Amino acid sequence: MGAGASDLAGMEPGGKVPRAGLGDLPELCAAEVLLYLDAPDICRLARLNRAFRGAAAADFVWDAKLPENYGHLLRFVDEAKEVGSRSEMGKKDIFARLVKPVPFDGGRREFWLEKSNGEICMALSSKALVITGIDDRRYWVNMPTTESRFHSFAYLQQIWWFEVVGEVDFSFPAGTYSLYFRLHLGKSSTRYGRRICSSEQIHGWDKKPVRFQLSTSDGQHAVSQCYLDEPGSWILYHVGDFVASSSEQAIKLKFSLAQIDCTHTKGGLCVDSVLIYPKGFEPERVIRAQK
Repeated sequence: MGAGASDLAGMEPGGKVPRAGLGDLPELCAAEVLLYLDAPDICRLARLNRAFRGAAAADFVWDAKLPENYGHLLRFVDEAKEVGSRSEMGKKDIFARLVKPVPFDGGRREFWLEKSNGEICMALSSKALVITGIDDRRYWVNMPTTESRFHSFAYLQQIWWFEVVGEVDFSFPAGTYSLYFRLHLGKSSTRYGRRICSSEQIHGWDKKPVRFQLSTSDGQHAVSQCYLDEPGSWILYHVGDFVASSSEQAIKLKFSLAQIDCTHTKGGLCVDSVLIYPKGFEPERVIRAQK
C-alpha cells in the first residue's frame, strides 16, 4: 500500500511518470563525464544546470587536468608575491591561475598552461637572450610593439656577425616539446592605426642560410638551417624537439640562431622571443628548417 502510494505521488496528472533530465543527474556522475572533457568544455557545461555546476568545482576533476608537478609551478606564483594563500586554493583555482602567464626571471620569461589540455608552454623575451652586439645602437634597436607578449622586440639594423643564444633550466612535465624562434623579416610598426612593414633594411639573408641548434643536458641534439625569405609576418622557425622524461628532474636546454659568414652584412630582422610548446601545438605559422 505504502509503495503504491509512493509511486502514485511521483506521477504527473494523467498517470504519466515524469521523465528524468540532465538536471536529475547525480553530481558524481556529472563529474565522471567532465573527466573526459577539456577545460573550456567543462566551463560551458557548468552553466547548464546545478549538477554540472557542482561537479565542475570538484577537485578530482581539475586534478586530472593539472600537470604532475603543478606544486613546483606554483612556487613561481609564490615568488611573484601575488595576493592569496595557496592553501585556500582549490584545484580549479590553481588551474585558472596557471593558464594565465606566470612571469619569472624579472619578467623576461613566462610560462602558462595551454587551457585545452593543461600542457605547459614557455616564452623567453629577446631580453632573456644573449645577442651579439645588442648594446650597440649601430646594430640593434629595442622597439616597443603590441605584437609581442613582452611588448617589445630587438630589431637588427645591420651586422656582420649575427648570433642569438639562449638557455633554459626548468622542470618540464614529462612529454615531447618543440622549440621555436619567433622572427619577423622587415621592420613591423603601426602608423595611424594601420600595421605597416618596412623592408628597406632587409639584406644578406639570401646569401647564406641561418643555422639553428638545440642541445639538452641529457644528450639530445638538433641542428637545422633555412633561408629567411618571407617578409611581412611573424613566423615560428622550428629549431628542434626534445623529450622531458621526468617532471621531477630539471632539464637544461641550450639553443642558438646564427649566420656568422662575415663576407657580408645582414639586417632588417625582428627577434621577438623563443617559444617552447608541446609538440604538435602550433598557434602561429611555422616554418620547419632543413636538417
